[in-house]
Amino acid sequence: MLPYILLGLAALLAILLIVASRKPDTVHYERSIVINASPERIIPHIEDFHKWSAWSPWEKLDPQMKREYSGAASGPGAKYFWSSTGKAGEGSMELLEASNAGVHIDLRFVRPFKNACVTWFRMVPQGAGTTVTWTMDGPNLFMGKLMGIFINMDMMVGKDFETGLAGMKAEVEKS
Repeated sequence: MLPYILLGLAALLAILLIVASRKPDTVHYERSIVINASPERIIPHIEDFHKWSAWSPWEKLDPQMKREYSGAASGPGAKYFWSSTGKAGEGSMELLEASNAGVHIDLRFVRPFKNACVTWFRMVPQGAGTTVTWTMDGPNLFMGKLMGIFINMDMMVGKDFETGLAGMKAEVEKS
């Protein structure tokens, strides 16, 4: 009986590995919100990593999270490093460019999994407001592909983006 159970488990594992290997090699997450402000009023909340604590959903995951800032105070060259023993993991961001059209960030994760992603906050004026679109693109590593069998990653990351954008909207509109 034990050999059949082991054979069944091996077959199940093989199926999971095959399904995971057929997942896309890249990921794209995107959410948008309309903020009742001009891009000029929104961008300072993104290009200054010190201001992220007011709206970023990940800043609230671990009150003991260690943060370091280097490079420029804000704008291109600004760098932010975080390290958490909790859900926030460890990583860094570097702001590459900022204009009224948007903000481009190089995002690097160290823990729980190493990965490098490109993040954009794009701005499109819309009447008296601005549509802000937050995107993240990167490689879909094998562990991500395997997790994607059991977890809807777009829904999970998208929920965080929606929370962050709502927080940003509240922060910008009250200032």
